[in-house]
Formats: sequence, structure tokens, C-alpha cells
Amino acid sequence: MATRVKKKNFSSFTYVEAFKYLGIQEITPWKFSVESIAPSDFFQENLRQISEVFDLQSGEESKKLLIDAICQESLQHFKHLKIWKAAPLSDEQTTGYVDYLLAKRRAYLEAPLLCIIEAKKDDFEQGLAQCLPAMKACQYNNQLLDQNLDIYGIVTNGEGWQFYKLTLDGLVYGSELYAIGNLPQVLGILNFVFEQCEQNLLAALGGQL
Repeated sequence: MATRVKKKNFSSFTYVEAFKYLGIQEITPWKFSVESIAPSDFFQENLRQISEVFDLQSGEESKKLLIDAICQESLQHFKHLKIWKAAPLSDEQTTGYVDYLLAKRRAYLEAPLLCIIEAKKDDFEQGLAQCLPAMKACQYNNQLLDQNLDIYGIVTNGEGWQFYKLTLDGLVYGSELYAIGNLPQVLGILNFVFEQCEQNLLAALGGQL
């Protein structure tokens, strides 16, 4: 009888372990040249109300209210994309739940898997340690269906946002930290990343959305 391999949980990875698991020694700098996008009046009013009635500072769960609002604002332009929260994910060696998982908009979650968003209160290093193996798991699940795609990752505490890309050749690109003090810039980058995700979805499904 074959011995079952115990899978490592995404949340148990250290920063060093995540790098070694992906077989990388460094992250390639990723620079953006995108247009800023002004937040809508609806978003600004929604954010004002959220800030009035919820504590947005104390922990990860409160930060997620801010992340939800920003993702909702950005995704309204992409009718084929949907976010699953606390989504289960696994491959042959890893398993766990990811804070946000972006995939095709439908009633059930299935590959192609496009983008991971990890919400961390302030620990961006630990957020990346969880995000990297989850991104690799997305790529693994896609490849089972012959969908060979770059995978995107985001680590955020709601106020700061860092963006990552795992390519098919195993390279990882990463951005600097962008703050919502310049919200139009963050929305512009999110729009670019989600646009890449939708293009990947189109390619994976043979142009049939």
C-alpha cells in the first residue's frame, strides 16, 4: 500500500522555503507603465461608509473589507472574472485555503485559475511566502488541463499593494509597494493585472467566453 505524502500547507511556508520550493533565488523587478484610473463616485461613497461603521485597522479580517471594496471597484470592468474568498487549493505537494482566488465567472470554481490575492495585516514577507506556493499550485492545476498560463499574485494589507507574476519558465516578477494614498495608481495597476488575467482566460478557453 502506497504511503500518502503529507502535503505542506501554504500558511506554513517560510520566506526562504517558498523561494526554494519554486526553485528561485531572487525576484525580477517588475515595473509598470499604466494609466491611473480615478475611483468612481460610488466607490468613494462606499469607502466612506465602510470607514465610518467598521474598524479597518485592527486585523486581517477588518483589512479585507477594504480589499473587497477595491477589488469590486476594479473588477466591475471585467465581466468574465470572479473572485472566490477563502478558496481551497492544492497540488501534489501543497494544500490550503487562499484569501482570494480569481477565475472564470460562473457558479463553480474550476481551472483556469488566474490570480491569487493574499491579505496580510502588515507582514508582506509572510504574505509572499504563502502567495508563491499558491501561485505554483494554480499553474499546476491549469497544466493538468493543458492550460499553460502565467499566474498573477497580489499581497496586500488593504493600504499597500505588491504585485507578482509567475511565468511558465519559472521566473517570478515582483513590483515595489504601491500605497492607496495614490489610489488612482493602484486602480490602474489592478486594471492592468486583471486585464492580463482576462486575456489569459480567453486564450485558455480558445476564445470562447
